[in-house]
Amino acid sequence: MLSRWNTGSDSLTQVEEIYGAVKVELGRRYRFAASHRLHTPQLSEEENQRVFGKCNNPYGHGHNYVLEVRVSGPVDPATGMIANLADLDAFVEREVLEPFDHKSLNEDVAAFRHTVPTTENLCKEVYRRLSAFPYAKLERVRIEETSNNSFEYPENPTECEGNLA
Repeated sequence: MLSRWNTGSDSLTQVEEIYGAVKVELGRRYRFAASHRLHTPQLSEEENQRVFGKCNNPYGHGHNYVLEVRVSGPVDPATGMIANLADLDAFVEREVLEPFDHKSLNEDVAAFRHTVPTTENLCKEVYRRLSAFPYAKLERVRIEETSNNSFEYPENPTECEGNLA
């Protein structure tokens, strides 16, 4: 099969014709600020303090989160893009930034009223919200909470399909 390909500029076109469109992955970063308190009624006050430490402060605390969204798809031959950045930006704005930016995750975001708003759970919720992006396949989301802590979901896409709870 390799003998059908040449080393000229049209070799990628030949690969696409034989195997279908080549997938490309796009990463885009966004920023939002939000507060949260790590606390669960399933633990006593002492256990919450022991498990969550300073993050169990009754008044909460905030972070300047950095969200990286990774989508993939074939490159559109007409536009040269896998997705229009304006479409992705508007979708992320509507689904994540508007509901989360400058909000208390515990009090203002329904998904965290009964779920501890750890950044692990925040990753899962952001992934759930963005998985409906219609123009490319959502591969994963990564959230940087601090310069030392970042979380990514899904780690292994085949294990996470259909299991966002």
